[in-house]
Amino acid sequence: MRTYAFVFVLCLLSCSEATLEQTPPNVIFILTDDQGYGDLGIYGAKDFSTPNLDKLAREGVYFTSYYATQPVCSASRASILTGCYPNRIGIHNAFMPNAKIGLNPAETTIAELLKEEGYATGIFGKWHLGDAAPFLPTKQGFDEFYGILYSNDMWPYHPQQGSWFNFDDIFLYKNEEPIRKLTDQSTLTREFTQEAINFISTHKDQPFFVYLPHPQPHVPLFAHEDFEGTQDRGLYGDVIHEIDHEVGRLVQHLEDLDLLENTIIVFTSDNGPWLSYGGHSGSSGIYREGKGTNWEGGHRVPAIVSYPKSIKSAKIIDQPAMGIDWLPTIAEWTKAKMPELKIDGKSLVPLMTNASAVSPHKNFFFYYRVNELHAIRHEDYKLYLPHTYRSLNGRVGTNDGLPINYEMNKIEAPELYHLIDDPTESVNIADKHPEKTREILKIADSIRMVLGDALTEQIGNEVREAGKIKAVDQ
Repeated sequence: MRTYAFVFVLCLLSCSEATLEQTPPNVIFILTDDQGYGDLGIYGAKDFSTPNLDKLAREGVYFTSYYATQPVCSASRASILTGCYPNRIGIHNAFMPNAKIGLNPAETTIAELLKEEGYATGIFGKWHLGDAAPFLPTKQGFDEFYGILYSNDMWPYHPQQGSWFNFDDIFLYKNEEPIRKLTDQSTLTREFTQEAINFISTHKDQPFFVYLPHPQPHVPLFAHEDFEGTQDRGLYGDVIHEIDHEVGRLVQHLEDLDLLENTIIVFTSDNGPWLSYGGHSGSSGIYREGKGTNWEGGHRVPAIVSYPKSIKSAKIIDQPAMGIDWLPTIAEWTKAKMPELKIDGKSLVPLMTNASAVSPHKNFFFYYRVNELHAIRHEDYKLYLPHTYRSLNGRVGTNDGLPINYEMNKIEAPELYHLIDDPTESVNIADKHPEKTREILKIADSIRMVLGDALTEQIGNEVREAGKIKAVDQ
């Protein structure tokens, strides 16, 4: 009798493992806004606590050379969802309210890709890829949307920008309808997490994709009253600590439902810190500059991935990766069909599962503004092309929630930096390495033919158009 019972238990275990192996993984993508490289404990933060994200990183993988694709909201988010350099799909900068332009519905988003595979898809947080009807999340593959349509500072209560741009009220949306005007944002981090938890509970018996793009820590900063005054960093630290707490709550919910083992969780930021806000901005760690520049501090941000079923051992990945890589990575793990239109990203699965020790890219291209090519990373070198960029030039911002003014600097001739020997980009070695400089300049010429470059008036031959409002849509 005991022999039969033992065999029965073995059968149950083996059937359970086989079922897990065959079940498509759930996907949760958590995106913060303007969070810098140095803004988690695992990345060196000392004056606030992020135990849940640190644990996720230590038990999964985390990247030390991960790049947001552009140092600005809309462009970066378009890249994540489509696997494309944003200028390939005609998206630049950050969309303003009533922009009459957005992510072209002809592009394939992660949500559309997974929806074709039977996934339930939901977004809870900030969209910022077009606020006109044809570009809303529910037209881009998401079954549900609960959130705001653009950045949280694009409202009349901002003490500076509200008067500069004459913003209208900002509304919280459910699907395609506004449900309430926002005059206080202190509940949003908790609220968006709760909506994600509710969505997971509803769809726990089918694969799901949850996109959770928090509006914080973009200014103006808001923390729930339960977290105010809890961290040494001040309000910014309170905000990050709350986000970390909510990540922990989400992970606990997955554990309670026995879903964590088969769930891919990605955590990253859309670009580096908005340094002009001083104490209300994050830290780029050792890296130079921040949001709005193509120096390392504008792009290099935290990136953590947890997927217990596939990532069997904790790992730090020093090889470079970029926001263009999430769609093909998720496609490989979920066995989803890749988009028909050309994309730029490559799967990071081999890096994360020890099948490869080398980045799938030799080159990364850093564009900004309206299609200006500013820099190229080639292997361990980064070349900056002539362009202007903003800087505080050593000044430190205030702690009152208002920005100080940037100054404009200009790169007159190509500058070359070796990122391994000189991660702070302090020593220009272009004159010492003319052959390497010429090699990367040739790469610049090649990408200009593909994606263009406004600074050299080159029109790319593979650039597609963003979505635009037509007369029939108005």
